[in-house]
Amino acid sequence: MIQISHVSKIYKSGTVETVALNDVSFEIKKGEFAAIMGPSGSGKSTLMHILGALDTPTSGTYILDRENVEKLSDDQLAEIRNRKIGFVFQAFNLLPRRTALQNVMLPLVYAGVPKEERIERAKKYLDMVGLSDRLEHTSNQLSGGQQQRVAIARSLVLNPAILLADEPTGNIASSQAAEIMEIFQDLNKEGHTIIMITHEADIAQHAKRTIHIRDGRIVNDGNNHKQKKANK
Repeated sequence: MIQISHVSKIYKSGTVETVALNDVSFEIKKGEFAAIMGPSGSGKSTLMHILGALDTPTSGTYILDRENVEKLSDDQLAEIRNRKIGFVFQAFNLLPRRTALQNVMLPLVYAGVPKEERIERAKKYLDMVGLSDRLEHTSNQLSGGQQQRVAIARSLVLNPAILLADEPTGNIASSQAAEIMEIFQDLNKEGHTIIMITHEADIAQHAKRTIHIRDGRIVNDGNNHKQKKANK
């Protein structure tokens, strides 16, 4: 699904160069649930932007579902993001005056999906994340955990190949974080490929694999660590 080969990212400001990623290589197979973990300044956010086709590497190769990302135009990158990647952000990024149903339908509006189908698909994914009784609640009427569930449902409505989650439990209570991780594990069991960025070890343990990054380099790739089960 994903091949990162000798990827480096260097930011330049005048004569100053900052190396954010330094010769990073790894693969993510279809159906994996991987956590990319590291402290602030480790390069994990830069890596997330590259994985999400929001940025391109300075050198190296990124193959996403058999497509070489660096050779794509801006329009093609936008299409890749819309078609193949579902994003879940720490800040939720919901429209505050819109209902849960309207927020989840939004990507379908941009995709030109007919209204009846938009409603049906949005209800399906809201039900999947346990919010079938909150369809008409606006974002500011929902708890942080419920808002993140809406964001997860929204990320899934276009049936992306990859779900990319950036610190998905960073703005919610620990009890709600366990519920969110249970949703991710259930989605993974259904075949979704999930990559999660986190700095929290207990959250990373819910993934099947943890990739540790520090100072722009991968320092450990635990493909067979013991997966923590979410609280039922």
